[in-house]
Amino acid sequence: MNPVEQFKLERKKNINKVGQNKKLKKIALNFFINSWRQKYSYNFDWLGRPIIQIPQDIVALQEIIWRVKPDLIIETGIAHGGSLIFYASLLELIGKGEVLGIDIDIREHNRKEIEKHKMFKRIKMIEGSSVDETVVKQVKKIVKKHKKVMVCLDSLHTHSHVLNELNLYSKFVSKGSYLVVFDTIIEYMPKGFFKDRPWDKGNNPATAVKEFLKKNKNFIVDKEIENKLLITAAPGGYLKRIK
Repeated sequence: MNPVEQFKLERKKNINKVGQNKKLKKIALNFFINSWRQKYSYNFDWLGRPIIQIPQDIVALQEIIWRVKPDLIIETGIAHGGSLIFYASLLELIGKGEVLGIDIDIREHNRKEIEKHKMFKRIKMIEGSSVDETVVKQVKKIVKKHKKVMVCLDSLHTHSHVLNELNLYSKFVSKGSYLVVFDTIIEYMPKGFFKDRPWDKGNNPATAVKEFLKKNKNFIVDKEIENKLLITAAPGGYLKRIK
């Protein structure tokens, strides 16, 4: 076995061991809960724009995008636009592709900052609910122009909304590509943790994914990703399309 393959095999074994380490996983969850109280994920930028993601998830997304090399990345939920810039910068390195961001309310100051960014040349934005029929029709037209499509869901985190998004947007994901559902971690947080939000334990992206996977056999959870990350906002949310 050559050194490169040997390293990959050793790393795979290590990731499996990490995934089986209950003590380490408990420590990681404890870190996540306590750091969330401090708005830890709000502290980072990507090429000058706030990217409200856990650093480990940013690294995982980079690995997926580099491996899959999608022609189109769709993201629901734009916020400050850091994730759009992140996706676009990776596609710029790859040398192809565009990003489509969808948000029910693209705030004007955020729109201006995104539009003046160097990576905006690879970005399109749609304002409206991700599950609105008129928005979905626009998305379908854009998807038709591309072969490899990846989707990231990060808008309203209620069970009903995410399940609706899953049923609508899973159809756009190409075989071998990914459907990433963020904030499934809510299901593992203490009940009542999000007092000012419409989601909670039992009503969140994780419960939506669970229901979605019962009926949709085209996707599997890529457990290796969350095993290697330990700290992630999307446990059970990295869905790979296998057929």
